[in-house]
Parts: sequence; structure tokens; C-alpha cells
Amino acid sequence: MTEKRIYKPKSIAGFPEWLPEERLVEQKWFDHIRRVFESYGFCNIETPSVEELDVLTAKGEVDKEIYVIERLHKDPDEKKEARLALHFDQTVPMARYVAMNFNELVFPFKRYQMQRVWRGERPQMGRMREFYQCDIDIINVDNLPISFDAEVASVMYEVLEGLNIGKIQLRISNRKIISGFIEDWGLPNGTEILRILDKLEKVGEGQTFSDLEKAASYTGAGGAFTPARILLDLAKIKAPTSEEFKKQFSNLHTIPNTPKLQDGINELCSVLDNLSHLPQGAVVADLSIVRGLDYYTGTVYETQLLDVPEFTGSVCSGGRYDDLAGSYINKHLPGVGISIGFSRLFDVMRQTRPDLLGIGPKSPAHVMMVVPENETDRPIAAEAARTLRKNGNNVEMYHAAKKFGDQLKYASKKNIPFVWIVRDGKHEVKDMTAQTQSAADPKTWKFKA
Repeated sequence: MTEKRIYKPKSIAGFPEWLPEERLVEQKWFDHIRRVFESYGFCNIETPSVEELDVLTAKGEVDKEIYVIERLHKDPDEKKEARLALHFDQTVPMARYVAMNFNELVFPFKRYQMQRVWRGERPQMGRMREFYQCDIDIINVDNLPISFDAEVASVMYEVLEGLNIGKIQLRISNRKIISGFIEDWGLPNGTEILRILDKLEKVGEGQTFSDLEKAASYTGAGGAFTPARILLDLAKIKAPTSEEFKKQFSNLHTIPNTPKLQDGINELCSVLDNLSHLPQGAVVADLSIVRGLDYYTGTVYETQLLDVPEFTGSVCSGGRYDDLAGSYINKHLPGVGISIGFSRLFDVMRQTRPDLLGIGPKSPAHVMMVVPENETDRPIAAEAARTLRKNGNNVEMYHAAKKFGDQLKYASKKNIPFVWIVRDGKHEVKDMTAQTQSAADPKTWKFKA
């Protein structure tokens, strides 16, 4: 006889999988997020995991590592197919979806997606290669009112507040403001300047200033000009209200008078005013927020966990884009969207604040039906389980006729809160927390959390 060969599997870095009790909490989060999205009228769509590589790169250079896929056993003689890749976000697939279904959709089109995405990241806490995102976007034809920029931010605040993850803060800016400065000065590499400012919090003021001196300078007819200090002062503006923002902004030494800059100021103030109903400190104008992706053109968002100081990144971000779908259809389709890095947030809370996450039962069952050793009562127990389920209870049947104590240990290990017992045709329910037992009727009994 040959010895059986066993391959010992290893965890794949950046591709998480959770234990049952963690997955139960994750599913409750999904249910909560879905309820909030739909309460604002967002409809759900789902796009394929793969897109044509040309679709993902249609907007130009992409700063994400994309996973390209191909068949292992390709026929070299078969017709060459389009190159496929796993999508790195859900905004680009959504734009493609809107373009392909334009005539069937009702605009403004409000959609949400809750799917996995893939990026070639360096795995670490809260940063994965395969993860869920929960997105909302609103797209309209030709014009999208600025009030929608406030609505998507308000939706996400309600979502995050309901997850019981401590205090959060929405940090909002408008890319037109800094772009207005860059264009007025005629700086040739505006995209690079925005990316430098986007890393301010990560690398610090000193490195940012040094990088700006290299990128934000030129020599023209008026001589050499290096506006690094002005850009850094601009990025350091943080204000909780539109009035405070205007006050801080007016203190800058050099303020160009350009239409784009004024539009950005007006739009940011409008969004702040429309979010004034949120708690104090929940929203702040922060001009260091510019977002790295090129397709954002106006409002931009990031979100900080105030009660988890170990984690300084953003778990919810997005912004406005003038014409993302224009790469796929000859229509002007402005939109605004915001996304929760769901798995990122869940993993951070799982590792740093499990007390807030509330990981508990290893089973969704409310009740475990004890299997009677008396075979006469077994059909009665099965019927009781069916009745309890019809009334909305989750019931797990213990099929092996083991000793009563062994069945209770099983329920205890899975944190099932109640045990249903049938003896001589009579029904009793045992509260595993209070360790009390009382008569019960399966037709009327209902689990209460």
C-alpha cells in the first residue's frame, strides 16, 4: 500500500477568511448597510468580478496593481479573446454598466453595490488583496445638483454610526480649490502636486514641503516661482463649518480669482451647510483631502475612526466625478459616490476593538432542539422545530440521541441562548444565560434578543 500524501494548506496573505462567529457579525453589518442604503432609495446592482482590461484602464493610468486573469490550458490556435482582469474598485464597472444600460435606466440613477474587489496590495492590518466594498453612487445626465454630494455623505455617516464602532469624522474637501491655484499659476504637473498633497498625513509636513518644492516650481518670464509654502498652508486648513472655513481661507496671503476656485469654495460650503444636522465634530472641511484617483473633479471625502488611534487611514472615501462614464458612451454623465472599505473596517475593528465589534455566538440559532432519548417524542420535537421556524425563530436540531448533559454542552459551546426540551409530549425551554427552565408553547414562543 502507498502512503497517502497530504498537502498542508497555508493561508494566502491578503485573502482573509473568518471564523463562524466573526462571519455572523459581518453578515449583520451587511444587513444594516443594505437597510440604510435602501431607505434612501438606492437600488442594488451586481457586476461581474472581471472586466475587460481596456475598460479598467480607459481613463488613463491607474495607480492600482491589477490582477490579470487567463486560462491555464489555453488553446494556442483559438481566437484571441479580450484580456480580462479582476476589478480594483466598483466605480469603473458601475460606469461601464451605466453606459451599456443607458436607455433602460431612470436618471438620476441611484445604485449601491456590495461586492469583492481585488488589488495587488502589500498585506497589513486593514489592507488586503481581496476585500468587500460597499458603494453608493448617483449619476445624472448633463447636470447633478450639489445637494447629492451632501446626501451621500449623510448616508455613510448614518451607516457608520449604526455599526457601533465609536466616534467617526467625515473629512471633506473640493479638488477645484487647489486645482484653481495650480491652474492660475500655470504649473504644468498638477496631477503630481495633488498626489503629493494626498500623502501629507502619511509622510508629514517636512517631506511634503520638500516634494512640493521639486514639483510645484517653474521658471517663466517673471522669473522663478515656487509656491510650495502656499500649497502647504492651503492643505493645512481644517474647519467644522462653512463660516470658519471662509475665515481661515481668507487669511491666506495669495488667493487667485478664478471661476474654478470660486466654484470649489461655493460647493464645499454648500455641502458643509447641508450636513449641519450631523453632530458637532462629525464633519470637517479638510483641504489636505484630495484623493489619488484622477477621475475625481470636485467634492472628495475621507473618514477617520476617532476612537481607534492605532489606525490612521480612511475606511470610507469617494468623491464627485464629472464624466467617468464618458469613456464608454457619448453622453455627459456626472456623478458622485462614496464607498466603505468594508473588509478593511471590519478587520481593523476585529483586531483593535473586538469589544465594540461584539463577536459572540458561533451559530445563528436562537434555539437548539434537544433530541429526546425517548423515540416516541422524536416526531413531536421535529414538529415543534418546524413550528418555531414558521414563527421566525432560528432552530438547530441536535440529531444524535446523546445524554441530555452532552447536548447542553454543545449548545453552550456555540452560545445558543435557548434549549428546547420535549419530555412525554410536554414542552419546556431552558434559558442558557439565566439557567432557568419553564413550560413553553412552540405555537406562540418567540425569541427576543
